[in-house]
Amino acid sequence: MAVETPTDQLTDLPPLIPRDVLFGNPVQTQARLSPDGTKVSYLAPVNGILNLFVGGADGSKPRQVTQETTRSLQQYTWALNSRHLLFLKDGGGDENWHVHSVDIESGETVDRTPFPGVSARILAGEAARPDELLVLINKDNPQLHDVYLLNLANGSCEVVEENPGFLGLMPDHDFKIRVGITMSEDGSIELLSKTEDGWKPLFHVPFEDSMSFNTAVASSFDAANQAMVFPTSVGANITRVCRLSLADGSTEVLFEDPEYDVAALHFNPVTEEPDLVGVLRDRLYWHALDESLNKDLQLLQAIQPGTFSILSRSTDDRRWLVAFTSDSGPGCYYLYDRDAGKATLLFKDRPELDGYTLAAKEPFSFQARDGLTVHGYVTFPPGLERKNLKTVFWVHGGPWARDAWGFDPFAQLFANRGYLCVQVNYRGSTGYGKDFVNASNREWAGKMHTDLIDALDHLAGQGFVDRSKVAISGGSYGGYATLVGVTFTPDVFCCGIDIVGPSNLNTLISSVPEYWKPALAMWTQRVGDPKTEEEFLWSRSPLSKVDQIRVPLLIVQGANDPRVKKQESDQIVAAMKERGIPCEYVVVEDEGHGFANAENWIKFTTLVESFLAEHVGGRKQAD
Repeated sequence: MAVETPTDQLTDLPPLIPRDVLFGNPVQTQARLSPDGTKVSYLAPVNGILNLFVGGADGSKPRQVTQETTRSLQQYTWALNSRHLLFLKDGGGDENWHVHSVDIESGETVDRTPFPGVSARILAGEAARPDELLVLINKDNPQLHDVYLLNLANGSCEVVEENPGFLGLMPDHDFKIRVGITMSEDGSIELLSKTEDGWKPLFHVPFEDSMSFNTAVASSFDAANQAMVFPTSVGANITRVCRLSLADGSTEVLFEDPEYDVAALHFNPVTEEPDLVGVLRDRLYWHALDESLNKDLQLLQAIQPGTFSILSRSTDDRRWLVAFTSDSGPGCYYLYDRDAGKATLLFKDRPELDGYTLAAKEPFSFQARDGLTVHGYVTFPPGLERKNLKTVFWVHGGPWARDAWGFDPFAQLFANRGYLCVQVNYRGSTGYGKDFVNASNREWAGKMHTDLIDALDHLAGQGFVDRSKVAISGGSYGGYATLVGVTFTPDVFCCGIDIVGPSNLNTLISSVPEYWKPALAMWTQRVGDPKTEEEFLWSRSPLSKVDQIRVPLLIVQGANDPRVKKQESDQIVAAMKERGIPCEYVVVEDEGHGFANAENWIKFTTLVESFLAEHVGGRKQAD
């Protein structure tokens, strides 16, 4: 394989890692254990498209059970009958998800929510009703999801709870809707309890705590359906695990970390009580609420270096499916037999990585200019002296998310090509408490951006960075940060790569998908309101400062993106052309807010490394 190498120290780098090893389809991925503990499923490519396979947990030969030919599957789970796999499909990235099922015995695949234009998702399943599940469908009102009871045996799908205007609805273990969630115009959240006399206030979440009600962390009811267990920061800075009585609204703290938010919560499939909590510090750490699980955690952590996640637990809780991640190697999937105290390796997702030198992802922190402590990660190019390095800022999306430790194909790509990769969990990133999130309110293109500049100053002050060779790049909010970087601070970065980034905050917020509108107050309170603050939002929009662009810019947009619509990229590209400012613009016709197919990932990363090689000076794989 030919490699174009600049005439500097890049010759000291280890062998080049091919793009298809980093960004091509994994050999196997996303393993799951069937609820009865007898079967293992996973995704694997067939003619370049990820499909579902099922094999025996005893190691019997797997077989393909889906026949997708155009778009890789991305999200799936087991039905609790252990006979059906459930997966979501959209149209080319438009996020109008439909719930599909495949019968692993007959191979029959059915669209269970075959209504045009809807966005459906799975709400709940129960072991006591293995052929049934609750799904959410916005069929009658695009802004609101009603609750449907889906029967996998007879194919029926009927409304069981109409949404009265709520942001969300939560069922108990008997499939009865017990709690409704609303958001007020001030961004606060109200939990309402459904009683015989109607909906009654149960628990108030002030605006400053609203991000702690995180649907990415599991919430559930206790076995008696008398209390809800959920994460909240009400009464503290850090998100804790609390038990909320449905009778009187009182709360009990079950777990809290002194510094970091709860990142994961597991419920015992037998007792239905919370038993494991994950906290994402510099790495993911597990804590057992049920002390009997400490021996399991100790055994699993001893298997290999890195961190692990528990992906599936059989309904009798005797078998777990566990995934390990490392910053410098492939992901590994294990079947853990609790009775035998033995974990068996099922597969590695990208075994070819074992043949290459990968870089360590190292945590760092610094003080922002206003004294706030900000964390992040740096990935240094192996083999090079940590001095005057070409640098790429890789800014995460969200913005209410965070970078974490583990394998990161972009960090590895940049490091392998000779760049220092910098990932900053700027203010607004989740996991560090509500004060850190709230410090980002109305700070798009403000302090959220100066956090990036302060990180650069911090690293440059240690001699790591060549300040004349710093690129900024990222997707979604990271794309916006890129556009801000080349417009608001045009002398800091030598080039930028924007992936699906908004250019005008007024048009971004005014064009959110219909089913986001019940939570629109979160955007208007944290970013700004186009109805009353058009001028303020315009002042924080890269499009307002397009004249300031004087460095090379690559913009990549998914044609079907429902979140950051194509007009966001179109309008800034048009403004640049009108002013004679050069720009490389690529529209990916069959994708949305990110890519599903490996072919598109490889085409995209080919553009990225060529662009960086030309404008920053790292090496690249020959086309």
